[in-house]
Amino acid sequence: MKRQLMTAAAVCVLAITAGCASTSAHNPEAASTQGQGQGQIQAGSGLKADYPATTAGANAFIADAEARWAEITEYAARVQWSRATNITFDTMWLESKVNAEVTELQVQLANQAAKFNTVTVAPDVRRKLDLLRLGLVLPAPNRPGAADELAQITTRLDSAYSTGKFDYKGRQITLDEASLILADSRDPQETKALYEGWRTISPAMKVDYARMVEIANEGSRELGFADTGALWRSGYDMPADDFAAETDRLWAQVKPFYENLHCYVRARLNARYGDAVQPDHGPIRADLLGNMWSQQWGNIYDIVAPATGGASSYDLTDLLVKAGYDPTRMVRTGEGFYTSLGLAPLPQTFWERSQIVRPRDREVVCHASAWDLDNADDIRIKMCTNVNADDFYTVHHELGHNYYQRAYKDQPMLFRNGANDGFHEAIGDFIGLSALTPTYLHQIGLLDQVPGEDEDIPFLLKMALDKIAFLPFGLMVDRWRWDVFSGETTPVQYNAAWTADMLKYQGLVPPGARPADAFDPGAKYHVPGNTPYTRYFLAHIYQFQFQRAACRQAGWTGPLHRCSTYGNTAVGARFNAMLEMGQSRPWQEAMKAFTGDEGNDASAIADYFAPLNTWLTQQNQGRRCGWSEA
Repeated sequence: MKRQLMTAAAVCVLAITAGCASTSAHNPEAASTQGQGQGQIQAGSGLKADYPATTAGANAFIADAEARWAEITEYAARVQWSRATNITFDTMWLESKVNAEVTELQVQLANQAAKFNTVTVAPDVRRKLDLLRLGLVLPAPNRPGAADELAQITTRLDSAYSTGKFDYKGRQITLDEASLILADSRDPQETKALYEGWRTISPAMKVDYARMVEIANEGSRELGFADTGALWRSGYDMPADDFAAETDRLWAQVKPFYENLHCYVRARLNARYGDAVQPDHGPIRADLLGNMWSQQWGNIYDIVAPATGGASSYDLTDLLVKAGYDPTRMVRTGEGFYTSLGLAPLPQTFWERSQIVRPRDREVVCHASAWDLDNADDIRIKMCTNVNADDFYTVHHELGHNYYQRAYKDQPMLFRNGANDGFHEAIGDFIGLSALTPTYLHQIGLLDQVPGEDEDIPFLLKMALDKIAFLPFGLMVDRWRWDVFSGETTPVQYNAAWTADMLKYQGLVPPGARPADAFDPGAKYHVPGNTPYTRYFLAHIYQFQFQRAACRQAGWTGPLHRCSTYGNTAVGARFNAMLEMGQSRPWQEAMKAFTGDEGNDASAIADYFAPLNTWLTQQNQGRRCGWSEA
């Protein structure tokens, strides 16, 4: 999951092209070594001059801005990496300090760029100016102390989440531990305790979060936006209102399929737990879905598997364990997919510097992310990898960020990013679609033979439990934040609005009444981590567009869900050509370069899941689908 020019990634507060890409992450450019960076970066230092509002002034400003940004971001990225892989008071202090310096510079760059709005400049300069003005995730206002206060708050929020633990059966457990128990538990009392227990880590964040919203909104207004949500929506090569309408259109395309899946899953949960736990109508109880945020439902496949013909002939986790995979071998296998497309291997420094497993001697941010620390070859991943199917997919996904980062490294610095933030997420997800197919598992020797068509419904159902179940969650996180930033949702209403959005978009409810001080949004990393989330919704559309296009290019004539592009260098060459464009052109042009499509097209999802949707419709005959009581 990657972030866009000036959008904070999983562990980054930096913008413009910053040091990490979360479940994606992305970084900036860096022209200096770490030691040089320390010597050159001075608190409050910024642009060399106040440039006149002329064409020559704009050109000189962009040259200065790119050089200045290149100077500071490698140092900032290395500080962020140090904090993310070793959370201490000192590393938090260092990150807060450098984030404040970066934010101050970003505000200077954005405000200066706005001075050239009516100046005639070359198209590439205009694009760079727009990216500088539009790309901030959390803009601090241009007043003394604001950037420092904002940086301290964001570091506290991120670290509070990353070090969060709660009491469970007499001991303190982490999110990792809780998630593993929740995935396997079929005891409604236990799933309720885990769901509610993790959410005890977030109420303390609420005051900081509300203050952060105030500061960021003040900064956004100085840049000419109504609020920070409006700023976020303006970064997609279209007007902000048009972008919101576009996401509504895409959701309308896929919502009927989601409702079909919801109806089927609810019926199976009712059959398992009974009316007292999960009624056969209305919303689904969120903790029963095997995921801490109910954003993916694949962990409960055993409950919802087809009554007949639902058994898969293999389990990917079992295959990996039996084949003797360890975390490093999982990552090397992911690298092998990209090199099979004709892309270069990862550099040796990747293997020397990445965090592939959770260290035993310190607190770290385990949320998976991909990093580019020098905007050249120092690319890394940060994971707490387990040998299982989920992390097998995640490895392929994260490496997509790294290969994207390296592909556009020769672009001008301000174009070193994804076509939009959804692209950065979709690259690895597209590869992941192939990586999960039995075709690919056979190609790399994990499966002796590819199962027959009788396993298509089980396979597609497993995929839908993750891919389709995610779509409304991918939409609702930012819908909640847009309302928070606009003031429509006040701090007093934070949790009630979150619960209402769960019901509206996902058709889910918490397992019980929430406490008066609850701040459930803070229990999802991307909220305290300030990572815009609509990118993931877009990525879940784009990846199927990429998959359909790549399979057509490969001459594949079978079902789309069985297609693997592994080993196809012709597809790889066209794919890499799109990656190399970075953010130099509007995302619509990047999409067309690889897929031939003019814009977003969710019909590829319908093509991929067509057999399953037909089957679900048959299964749901006679059921009361939907969750509204009206």
